[in-house]
Amino acid sequence: MSPGLDTAGPDTPGSDTPQAAGAAIASTAGWQRLDRRMLLVHPVEEILKLFPVLIGSVLLGSSSGNPYWGLGVAALLVLVGLARWFTTSYRVGPVHVELRRGLVQRRELSIPRSRIRSVDVDRRLLHRLLGLAVVKIGTGQSGGGGSTDHNKFELNGIAIEDVPALRAALLEGGQNVAAPAGVPESHPVGGAPSERELARFRSGWVRYAPFSATGLIGVAAVVGLAFQYGIGERLTESDTVERGVDALAAAGIAVVVAVAVVVILIVASIAACIRYLLLYGNLLVTDDGRMLRVGRGLLRVRHTTLDRARLRGVDLHEPLALRLVGAARLDAIMTGVSAERGESSLVLPSAPDSEVRRVAGEVLTTDSPLTAPLVPHGSAARRRRFTRAVAPVLCLIAVGIAVAALVDRPLPLPAIVVGATVLVVAVAALGWDRYRGLGHASPAGYLVTRAGSLDRHRICLESDGIIGWTVRQTFFQRRAGVATVIAATPAGAGHYAVVDVPEGDAWSLIESVTPGAGDIWARRGQVS
Repeated sequence: MSPGLDTAGPDTPGSDTPQAAGAAIASTAGWQRLDRRMLLVHPVEEILKLFPVLIGSVLLGSSSGNPYWGLGVAALLVLVGLARWFTTSYRVGPVHVELRRGLVQRRELSIPRSRIRSVDVDRRLLHRLLGLAVVKIGTGQSGGGGSTDHNKFELNGIAIEDVPALRAALLEGGQNVAAPAGVPESHPVGGAPSERELARFRSGWVRYAPFSATGLIGVAAVVGLAFQYGIGERLTESDTVERGVDALAAAGIAVVVAVAVVVILIVASIAACIRYLLLYGNLLVTDDGRMLRVGRGLLRVRHTTLDRARLRGVDLHEPLALRLVGAARLDAIMTGVSAERGESSLVLPSAPDSEVRRVAGEVLTTDSPLTAPLVPHGSAARRRRFTRAVAPVLCLIAVGIAVAALVDRPLPLPAIVVGATVLVVAVAALGWDRYRGLGHASPAGYLVTRAGSLDRHRICLESDGIIGWTVRQTFFQRRAGVATVIAATPAGAGHYAVVDVPEGDAWSLIESVTPGAGDIWARRGQVS
């Protein structure tokens, strides 16, 4: 088991303790405060949250000759942090989980326990040092105004020894749900479930980290912060940097660009590898037939519990860079759990494609959605992929040539021809790859759809999780004789599309996934 990671569950020795303690928590409806050790954590969090304000007050005090500005602001932040503990309380009742918080603006949040969809256990570095954890409760209901307070709230400051009992109490409402069809007998629903390991972190997976955009984003963020606080200007004005720039400039612009690209790629790759290790080190994925548990992280440990009764499929994320090195990523499609709202549905980070597919089969308890051959969408879809890839580039080249002619700036013809040819060939190859990645299948009990090139997804969605269908055609789709079939679901992103299906196959596809849903429309020959 991962060091520092709470993996206690009903299958471990003394497993009755969390369940019994959970029942005791649920039966005790009294209000409780967070752990007293949060009196040390809250002030530090407030200072880190408003660190720029604290730095500004220190600088203001130094310039005005009054050093007490910084001390006053720091003392105020400490008092605010202490007040957070005194004004926060919670209780787990038989029906609802309630949370009170706020000093100036008092708020009381309440969610039915039957609506709890996921429980995340997050252990930040300072929390780990003090033996604490953050328990995040997700309900999957979207709050108004873009706020997530009504669909997910967190108990920031639970003693780590109390987490198993609290988690059992929060998830108790979903424990009596029957197991999904196809769960092996080794995953019993009643009694003491047998937890088994599905996947564990492998150090070799780090080599896939550079094939994502996270390293570049991280480098850009660090550079932006450096220039925001004046560090970047000091570095660029240093004698060493100026001598290096002068030497590169003397070598020519091509050398400058090449060196810059190489340096950026090396730094971004190192940053991506470090981030990958910190986020996914000690990864452990287990399954007891009722719950999927995903624990990960080195400095900050996160433990996610996903109810199998609310599992509706998986998402194989296969971006172009990862496909080139034979890797992919796996997310679960859960009812009420959406990554777009910051809720974790990760099962495996970037890992070998064979391993991702093996774990996906374990999660689905069947390989049929993963091995089913995809139905191609035909010549009209292929033509649309090429047109949408090449036409904008041709228009851009034509506009560039026209602008150059208007301003009387002659362009080197050989360079224009070579550059335009390379660009058109590249986007045409991208269009071809988009068509190769386009397809769908309808194995028993599932809808499978795949689309994209730079950011390809293969969605395997249970037909029982689909609550509605939409067949949509734009003006250009009608002219091409294709349509987009959209499956609505309360899980994951909320809807998944099968793009550019031949319009004659749209309702037959719906009928094959959800018998009876598309038959009447297919007989009438209606598409939209």
